Amino acid sequence: MDTASKTGSIVSAFIDTIWNNAQFDKLDDYLHPNFEDHSLPPNLPPDKTGTIKWIEATGKSFIHNSVIEAQVTEGDKSMLKIKMNLKHIGVWRGIEPTGLDISAIGYRFFKVADGKIIEHWALLDGNAIENQLRDTAQGCKIQR
Repeated sequence: MDTASKTGSIVSAFIDTIWNNAQFDKLDDYLHPNFEDHSLPPNLPPDKTGTIKWIEATGKSFIHNSVIEAQVTEGDKSMLKIKMNLKHIGVWRGIEPTGLDISAIGYRFFKVADGKIIEHWALLDGNAIENQLRDTAQGCKIQR
């Protein structure tokens, strides 16, 4: 298997195992000891601990499943276009749980070293998520 194929496999397995299934006991299988996450909120450490805290925090607000819609991998770098399918189960940005099923598109970029993810960046549209929740959480309600 060439470098790009290995990188792509590591990244896609990470999304499924860690993000979709929260199997944190397997995190060391995917993350390099010098891992740095450039996309975490500033109140979290940009390392493995911060990543776990972020996934746990978002898991209190949403049941989530990330689907890889496109993946481009060259050498030790991999770019993903993902669709996040979310069920709103807890307070998020001050919005009480709606029980709604929503989705949002996002992008994730990974760099791999020594067979493990060493860096991660993400561009996820939190405003699109908020707008979907607010548009249906407010206004007139039709009783049936």
